[in-house]
Amino acid sequence: MSAVVWIVTGLLAAVFLFAGVAKLSRNHAALHAGGLTFVEDFSQAAIKGIGVLEVLAAAGLILPGLTGVAPLLVPLSALGLAAVMVGAIVVHIRRNEYSKLGPILALLSLSMFVAFGRLGPVPFGS
Repeated sequence: MSAVVWIVTGLLAAVFLFAGVAKLSRNHAALHAGGLTFVEDFSQAAIKGIGVLEVLAAAGLILPGLTGVAPLLVPLSALGLAAVMVGAIVVHIRRNEYSKLGPILALLSLSMFVAFGRLGPVPFGS
């Protein structure tokens, strides 16, 4: 089970690192052209803020587990990403973009799996 949680954690970290870096390195027009149509509803600063949260959470999913320093940050990072995904669900429902909910729900589920796995049956050191 621990290997499965690590694999899911790594995949989740990679997805959010990529998404966060994209939001930090591209402007509104480039993000919109890339399919992130929700950027129309947010300022450039808000998009950058979301990107920072995603990059920090990606680091928080991996680094504490690798270093053994503050491993509680792993499930907390996963819960933070789950909260971001709940916000994404709200935004896309408001925009009537129901077709975009599938991947968001998948990321929400994976985030909750990691949080539960690291808080419950597979804490570090087991």
